[in-house]
Parts: sequence; structure tokens; C-alpha cells
Amino acid sequence: MSEILDIAHDMAKGLFRVGAMDELTLRDVEALCLPRKKSFKADDIRRIRMANHMSQAAFAAMLGIGKTTVQQWEQGQKRPAGAARRLLDVVERKGVAVLH
Repeated sequence: MSEILDIAHDMAKGLFRVGAMDELTLRDVEALCLPRKKSFKADDIRRIRMANHMSQAAFAAMLGIGKTTVQQWEQGQKRPAGAARRLLDVVERKGVAVLH
């Protein structure tokens, strides 16, 4: 999240706590503050894995997927979707240690 969105989100939570904002509005603000869904290409996935000094097997285990899936991603045969894409985004930004 950008610094401005962080500030807006904190303000919205504060307004909600004091009763100046209802829960539905807070949910709308939180939805706006979510990071964009990033798409990953084969080179991106390999770069993320290598930056975390992991083999394909270890990276797959950390993400809770099969080694073959990581291989297919890195060869461009498949692309990550859903929860895997979100996990890759988190690992790219924060490092694999956040999954321990």
C-alpha cells in the first residue's frame, strides 16, 4: 500500500472506532486500499525464487504447491492465479520469511 493509502486506511479505521463511519463504508475503504493484483511472468517467478535463495522444490513447499507447478510457471507453460499469485506478491515484497 502507498503511504497515502496507509494514512487514509488508518483514518477510516479511526472514524469507524468512534462511530463516525459505518462498517460498510469501512469495507469499501479497505477494498480500495488493497494492493493491485499483480501478474507474474516466468522470469518474475524465477527472480523471486532466486532472490530468496531457494530451489524449486523448497519454494514449492513453502507456497504449498507442487514442484511441477513452479517448473511450469518458470517455463511459461502456466501462470499463477488466485491465492498463489497473492502469495507471490507478498513474498516478492516482504521475502519468504513471512510465510514461516
